[in-house]
Amino acid sequence: MQKDIGVQLQFSIVVPVCNEAPLIRPFLHHLRGRAPGAEIIVVDGGSTDGTAELATDFCNQLIVSDRSRAVQMNAGARTAHGNVLWFVHVDAQVPEGCLDEIARIMDNPKVVGGYFRILLPPGFVYRLTDSFAHYAGLLLRMRCGDHGIFCRRTVFADIGGFPEVPLMEDVEFFRRLLRRGRVAHSHKRILVSPRRYEAIGRAHLTLAYGFIASLYAFGVPLPALASIYKRACCQARTAGLPTPSVIHRERSVRRSPTAHTRV
Repeated sequence: MQKDIGVQLQFSIVVPVCNEAPLIRPFLHHLRGRAPGAEIIVVDGGSTDGTAELATDFCNQLIVSDRSRAVQMNAGARTAHGNVLWFVHVDAQVPEGCLDEIARIMDNPKVVGGYFRILLPPGFVYRLTDSFAHYAGLLLRMRCGDHGIFCRRTVFADIGGFPEVPLMEDVEFFRRLLRRGRVAHSHKRILVSPRRYEAIGRAHLTLAYGFIASLYAFGVPLPALASIYKRACCQARTAGLPTPSVIHRERSVRRSPTAHTRV
């Protein structure tokens, strides 16, 4: 067994969800098969389609919190029993041997966390997006939640968890990790769902992400970036493209989060 500075590694996987009824059970079945023995914590942000009820028998903990991805992930982390936290999206497919890979990376006591590369479906625009995301991420020191970021629980607490901001909470969290110590990446890949790209438009969303990432790197405030992102989605809607509910997750949640465990 791999050790975490003399302590056996225990994994807690935090999955934030909201209105994901069609995906939740197939995803949890997939996750349990690829990550046997891990604690799976589903954090529901007030679903109205029965997502929470569908997840109940397929996870170790079901948490209900305010709707905000940062709030949800922080709530899940607070109740986790593992000493390694892994944050995974419900529309992802994790690679085989994922826990062994995380354990290999975390075996180095200088490493505070890590992430996987992403893989999008075949297609020129997706290949372009994949390459751009990887190399721009290295250059700008950015990684998003699609990469399946993981870290030591002690480090998560030290850096204050995910900042509860209206946009790019995952990028802000990743940069906090970088300031805390070494962050390693795995060459294994997480298969990412293209649903946002298909709903908003492949080229449209790729350009929007690139533009927003560039503005972020130059210090444009997050509320302004959130406004730009929402306008881009509104333009897609005006053009006749359906906009999925997941794009509304960036709304700022300003009240104090309240979370409880379903039993």
